[in-house]
Amino acid sequence: MARPAVAPTADTNSDATIVSKATIESARILGLTNIELARVLGISESQVSRVSHGRAVLDGKAVELGLWFVRLFRGLSGIVGSDDASAQSWMRTENIPLRGKPIDLIQNVGGLINTVAYVDTFRARI
Repeated sequence: MARPAVAPTADTNSDATIVSKATIESARILGLTNIELARVLGISESQVSRVSHGRAVLDGKAVELGLWFVRLFRGLSGIVGSDDASAQSWMRTENIPLRGKPIDLIQNVGGLINTVAYVDTFRARI
């Protein structure tokens, strides 16, 4: 039987708790809905809700995907600075080199990793 993607709330200083909070905050700043974040993490919308309200933490693969998502957020923040509106716009605008809107692309593992790689490459040029 597969492990659940969220676990009951852990110690406030645990790695899973820190990644969970960072993932939720990154999604909030980038303007993702719970449904969009659920697709990125491969969990249900109700699980995202429990994590965002502090009733659970990410677990298993969802932690790994959360780390990739936070990496995307941090890379994008390095490019646009603290301009949340620009970051949100970038996520929802067609990107020719990526061949799609980042918000759509990151909703599967391959697209998330490719989008992070693109942002990392672009950021390296700055």
